[in-house]
Amino acid sequence: MTAMAPSRTEPDLSFLLDHTSHVLRTRMAAALAEIGLTARMHCVLVHALEEERTQIQLAEIGDMDKTTMVVTVDALEQAGLAERRPSSTDRRARIIAVTDKGAEVAAQSQRIADRVHRETLDALSAEEGRTLVGLLTRLTEGHLATPVEAPQGARRARQRAK
Repeated sequence: MTAMAPSRTEPDLSFLLDHTSHVLRTRMAAALAEIGLTARMHCVLVHALEEERTQIQLAEIGDMDKTTMVVTVDALEQAGLAERRPSSTDRRARIIAVTDKGAEVAAQSQRIADRVHRETLDALSAEEGRTLVGLLTRLTEGHLATPVEAPQGARRARQRAK
């Protein structure tokens, strides 16, 4: 005997948000790859340009663990886009300083990121786009601002091979 699946009473927000987020991330990754950057590299460059920030602060902003952050900064240094320097306010801390070349690449990558976001919102009417951004902002600043502790840590679903 086959069990009947329970009927859904609410839209599957997890799927809708996960799927759109995944597709947007893949589009962003492909667009940034055209100039040799990853989304993480873009994130570090842009946020390091805003103000003096340590590697730890940038990792928190980019939701990266220590190992990922080290690999990302190593790649930026190898490409001549950033360098580790002592902090001007704390001799024990190291900041990520963006080079002149890195600043140029960051400006280019920001134009790319803006284009990908604009193309996504262009799939909606102007009013729908404003509403979507407003509602997502409200959720991320309110009810969904802080993740809760999951018993075994929530994992992102793997993509199935097609």
